[in-house]
Amino acid sequence: MATVKYIFITGGVTSSLGKGIIAASLGKLLQARGYRVTIQKLDPYINVDAGTMNPYEHGECYVTEDGAETDLDLGHYERFLDITTSQANNVTTGKIYHTVITNERMGDYLGKTVQVVPHITDEIKRIIFSLGETGAYDFVITEVGGSVGDIESLPFIEAIRQVRWTLAAADFLSIHLTLIPYLRAAQELKTKPTQHAVKQLQAAGIQPNILVCRTERPLPTSLREKLSLFCNINRDAVIEAMDASTIYEVPLLMRQEKLDEQVLTQLHLPPAPAPDLGSWEVFLNQLKHPKHTLRIGLVGKYTANPDAYKSIQEALIHSGAHHACQIDLQLISLEASHEDNPVKLMAPLQGLLIAPGFGSRGIEGKIEAIRYARENKLPLLGICLGMQCAVVEFARNVLGWQEAASTEHFPQTPYPVITLTDTQQNVAQKGGSMRLGAQNCQLTPGSKAAESYRSTLISERHRHRYEFNEKYLKDFENAGMLITGVHPETGLVEIIELANHPWFVGTQFHPELKSTPLHPHPLFVSFVQATKTLAH
Repeated sequence: MATVKYIFITGGVTSSLGKGIIAASLGKLLQARGYRVTIQKLDPYINVDAGTMNPYEHGECYVTEDGAETDLDLGHYERFLDITTSQANNVTTGKIYHTVITNERMGDYLGKTVQVVPHITDEIKRIIFSLGETGAYDFVITEVGGSVGDIESLPFIEAIRQVRWTLAAADFLSIHLTLIPYLRAAQELKTKPTQHAVKQLQAAGIQPNILVCRTERPLPTSLREKLSLFCNINRDAVIEAMDASTIYEVPLLMRQEKLDEQVLTQLHLPPAPAPDLGSWEVFLNQLKHPKHTLRIGLVGKYTANPDAYKSIQEALIHSGAHHACQIDLQLISLEASHEDNPVKLMAPLQGLLIAPGFGSRGIEGKIEAIRYARENKLPLLGICLGMQCAVVEFARNVLGWQEAASTEHFPQTPYPVITLTDTQQNVAQKGGSMRLGAQNCQLTPGSKAAESYRSTLISERHRHRYEFNEKYLKDFENAGMLITGVHPETGLVEIIELANHPWFVGTQFHPELKSTPLHPHPLFVSFVQATKTLAH
């Protein structure tokens, strides 16, 4: 390909239609044809990034290799395409305005009146083109958050309109994702919401080239022809996106609907080899035809919103399929106000995962769940705060330090087994100031971690502020808690294990962020293997 092709995916009618999954699925198909693909997300919210947002607001905060705190859709991009993303792959309105205002304060605009057009839209275009200008990609797919017509997304839509006239016609493509609702009373699929959504996009100066229609029922030919007529779109470019049993089926459904063929045709590209999805189909077959079912509990404080633990759930799905197991995931909240007996909730489980999080809410419930897993030899994986809670539980119930705690939750504890490092003591600005991104970890040979990774030097992504207090290191080791992973330069504790337990591992980092369907994360694979072995 001589030039980079830019594809923009917008949404209409309603949010949460799955633009990220469609973008990732299209990227997967193009990648499977031999093209180099990346995807970026434009988020309309004014937060500079997702780092300070409550998971109830926006789902999990996904962390990239270079430490960007981003929208969860970047996790879909990485899992589907087996690529790494970066700061450049997620841009918010807040980040755009922060840059423009900083430039204005520096005098970069030479006294000009700073306006949405051209200054904000120019910055958006600069970021859109920045990935393509690296020379690393044939396709840059850009997903625009929210729905067309939202006040927040107007500058992004205007920037895309300008991009359309900056590029040659064969280098620009607009895909609009919309909803075709089914009215049960009328027993009809209705196109009117989509017609209005497309008209809004046209009024903003963008004519979509392809229409992807989310629907519960198959689209009849007559309905596709109607959409083609009223939305000024080729009949073959009206794509059906039926609800799927799993998001990992969507690339195959889009291949069946010839979405990738439409993209290549409309961008005037020569025929490419048919997409090779053989490995993906093997994974999907294992996922849909499990031989065993494992009941694994996920103990967390944001369980009312499953998207808060999206990467963890997907990592369990990947490792479950690897072992031909369906994961029956039980989302468990163990807050102090609950009357549920932790022992009663834990008893039916075959494995336990203690989730990450911030704040003191639900901490005591997590500690009790960990105690149950330790005493009853239940396989356990603790992630970030989950590892820290395992340290606190061990200090209280094995070392006998009843008042042991993290200083995050009990600043006056006489046994601060989890505490802030010196570099974090005086941090006032919360955004982007944690220990973030990929860092190395040295593993102890012969440990469960080293056996899982089949290596003694790994790199994993972090997102936390509090650390294991090295002051108590020898006390823990003498009592049977093994420190099997440390940061090679600082000595910070990264992984803990128990010597007399079949599988009890806690990690300060977030292994779930690097798991993909074709490369399930080694720790999750080992955790599921241990759960399966003990359960059967």
